[in-house]
Amino acid sequence: MIGLYSAQSRPGTLPIEQIPETLPRTETQPRPDSSSDVLVVGAGPTGMACAIEAQKAGFKTVIIDKGCLVNSIYRYPSNMVFFTTSELIEIGDVPFTTALAKPTRLEALEYYRRVAEHYGLRVRQYEWVKTVAGADGDFHVTTTDRRNAIYDYRARKIVIATGYYDFANQLNVPGEDLDKVFHYYREAHPYFDSDVVVVGGKNSAAEAALDLWRHGARVTVVHRGAQMHEHVKYWLRPDIENRIKAGEIAAYFDSHVAEIGGGYIVLQTPSGPVRLKNDFVFALTGYHPDYDFLRSVGIELCSEQMRPVCDPENLESNVPGIYVAGVIVAGSRTNEIFIENGRFHGKLIANHLSGKLDRGNPNLPLDAT
Repeated sequence: MIGLYSAQSRPGTLPIEQIPETLPRTETQPRPDSSSDVLVVGAGPTGMACAIEAQKAGFKTVIIDKGCLVNSIYRYPSNMVFFTTSELIEIGDVPFTTALAKPTRLEALEYYRRVAEHYGLRVRQYEWVKTVAGADGDFHVTTTDRRNAIYDYRARKIVIATGYYDFANQLNVPGEDLDKVFHYYREAHPYFDSDVVVVGGKNSAAEAALDLWRHGARVTVVHRGAQMHEHVKYWLRPDIENRIKAGEIAAYFDSHVAEIGGGYIVLQTPSGPVRLKNDFVFALTGYHPDYDFLRSVGIELCSEQMRPVCDPENLESNVPGIYVAGVIVAGSRTNEIFIENGRFHGKLIANHLSGKLDRGNPNLPLDAT
């Protein structure tokens, strides 16, 4: 859960609550630019696109993120290559040129830094949203930074574009909390000459398994499905299937992890329990949005797919003045929205803001630029 939020006292209103003792008011840090027309939570490509479009429409905008700029891309595997081409992840009409047809993680990081500089985006990195209060036209947001300093913001509208990569789907088995278990993969070198289990059957699992094997790890793939997922990247799927067929990477399909121990792992397979020697586990079984955060600001979620209730024409949620953007719009169906289509959410929201939000609201003085 991202922070502490007050419950709604009436539809569309978030009452201002007393800041808890862990956030004493006397420590609040003043900022000359703490008021804005639009406050965007999340500095990923979609959040940046929303801020850019709002800024183009003449609204003063600030982005807040608990991590760095495009934090999810930063946390991708070091040598990752995108599935898509560079022009499909461009934002703000800034060209993205790359050495090869498909951009790398490093190229993407450089590109989004350049976009932020080009538009002069106000990005507050490493600030964690703790409270959201107020109502449409006058929201109050409190954040904390890594030194536990507290900052207050006021905004007339809020856009939530927090993505999903910060919340891994758990295995919920004994031993998952051991320090040898990871839900994110960065690089292979530390696992040379080690027994490594990769749990999952999609792109992340396939890429990690191949990278680990090529760098000297003894790799076992465990997947609930009967084979690697059909949506594995077209250049990866034959590679991982051939490695499995040749016995270079072991695989247990129609299987799942039952227990993780200090030097072993127990699998439940169609043939019964199997105990393997094990040094490390990568549980790459997907991720999900921060549902607690969405609920806590008053956004209703559909029961089946956890989609936030919003107007599909403008993405305003059931809470007036709070919009949703990016992958969180799809709820648990995180394979429906990517950078390629989420980047257009900013224009939908900005167009709606232009029709509802006049600059210079006398009730919330803003030095809009």
